[in-house]
Amino acid sequence: MIVAMEKYAFMVYHKEYDAFLSILRDLGVLHVKEVNSIRDNAELQTLLAERRQVEQALRFCLTLDKAAGDGEAVDVRPSSKAEGLALVNELEALREKKAALQASMASLEKDIAYMELWGDFDFKVIDRLKEAGYEVNFFSCPTSRYEPKWGELYNAFLVNNVQSVTYFVTVTKVGTPIDVDAERAKMPGKGLSALQAEGIRKKQELDALNEQMRLFATQHYKELAAADKAIQDEFNYMNVWAQTDREAENRLMLLEGFVPAENAPAMEQALDQAGYYYRHLELDVTENIPIKLRNNAFSRLFEPITRMFSLPNYTEFDPTPFFAPFFMLFFGLCFGDGGYGLLVILVCAYFKRKVKADYKPYLSLFQYFGLAAVIVGTLTGSFFGIALANVPALAAVKDYFVSSDNLMTFSIIIGLVQIVFGKIVAALQTMSQQGTKYGIAPLAWVFTIVAFLCALGLPMLDVQIPETVKTVCYAIGGLGLLVAFLYNSPGKNVFLNIGTGLWNTYNVASGLLGDTLSYIRLFAIGLTGSILGGVFNTLAIDMTEGMNIVLRIVVMLLILVFGHAINFGLCTISSLVHPLRLIFVEYYKNAEFSGGGKEYRPFKKA
Repeated sequence: MIVAMEKYAFMVYHKEYDAFLSILRDLGVLHVKEVNSIRDNAELQTLLAERRQVEQALRFCLTLDKAAGDGEAVDVRPSSKAEGLALVNELEALREKKAALQASMASLEKDIAYMELWGDFDFKVIDRLKEAGYEVNFFSCPTSRYEPKWGELYNAFLVNNVQSVTYFVTVTKVGTPIDVDAERAKMPGKGLSALQAEGIRKKQELDALNEQMRLFATQHYKELAAADKAIQDEFNYMNVWAQTDREAENRLMLLEGFVPAENAPAMEQALDQAGYYYRHLELDVTENIPIKLRNNAFSRLFEPITRMFSLPNYTEFDPTPFFAPFFMLFFGLCFGDGGYGLLVILVCAYFKRKVKADYKPYLSLFQYFGLAAVIVGTLTGSFFGIALANVPALAAVKDYFVSSDNLMTFSIIIGLVQIVFGKIVAALQTMSQQGTKYGIAPLAWVFTIVAFLCALGLPMLDVQIPETVKTVCYAIGGLGLLVAFLYNSPGKNVFLNIGTGLWNTYNVASGLLGDTLSYIRLFAIGLTGSILGGVFNTLAIDMTEGMNIVLRIVVMLLILVFGHAINFGLCTISSLVHPLRLIFVEYYKNAEFSGGGKEYRPFKKA
């Protein structure tokens, strides 16, 4: 559900405004109405840039030491923005030093690789030869272009031949012109041993630098986190100033904001005691009223899914509790295997003991998904790709497993149920927003659809109903059509209503058919996962036939682990993506969900 909001305006003398804001921040319930864009505020943009720097430093610290952020920062002294930015600059200097060292090592590795072609020698020997009047030159050329006569003319000595390239040196008296069709080599200036020794030193320097950075992350992560909160607090405080209107030559400060109705009395009491003036204003639903969701423990787990698309606006119903059971069921139908579902439950239970409290709700959500997969997989008789109906020990109950034909029928039925449910939600929402009379026609369409589905659809499912019941269904359907045609636009001309009714009939008929077909993929995706799991089981048995028992067990395990890991990953992706599509496209369309709500963010300390 969406928490009810109250709107307030405040008028404060400018010399008391800081004290007033301190009280509001301590209360932590007022969502300040944004009347000015922060994009044009240079000071706020600077604070945002500084916070991005600190956040990047925090993320980098976690890559260095994942345990750096564990625990609470209660034992860390308050870190100011200046101290935090100084730590960011220190870390950036270390990162630049590391980048320069890595670039130097990359260049050095190229030199070592090149010198390995020439072998290990000391350049001092080359220098002594030059002092004695002999010059050593290094050349390389394609092997096909090398001429043996160069050995007689220039004392050429072959050094190496790699990938059709010949490396050679010439030893001539200083000043002797050398005319060879070869490229003069660019030598590093150090021998191979010296380069390798330098590489070892740089590697040790890099290891020491990495350890220094890791220690930095361990020692200063919480200080950076405290500085991040300090910057966030400063930004929030300055943003309130930016959203404040100034009147009477900047002597009076005017501020507007929204407070949850349940918190309004406490805020009023605190402001009355402090002697500040406020006024309760009427809510204008055309404003962007902040949205705060409150749901039960089960539905609350699905709120991240709601936020993926958009929060509802203030006049809408919160869609979370309406789609949560459907999403869970859809995941189970797409996953389609009880063994995989059990694995999800166990893995999530293990990690819930390891992760921080912020991530536990996501794991609990996936445990519900796993439970749905266990139920659906058990009913359809699939457990890690094993068809339970074919297991001899379960022969007595094999007729109770849901067949693929029945599963397809169920997918269509559950799709129709959600579509009709969405239309009911849309009708009730219209009544809530515009008045009862505007929701009568949408509800009439619901009765019409349900009546005709019962009269025509149940016989198609071999469910025989008495002729009297059929007649009643047709009568309800006809009455619903009559209302939908004549009362779809209350207060308008009857001919306009009829025209609108014809257009709505086309939209309902085509939309109902197209939306229902989308739900068949629930059956198809689930069946594909079960079949693919069975394929890997068959491969593991057939491909290892004839091997000795030890080798066969090892190969079978490899095939099963690798195959089921692939299938598990594909099932997880498809079981998330398609239910999201069904909710965000089919259900949201039929429930006439608009969205666009802005999340409730109260002015308080970080």
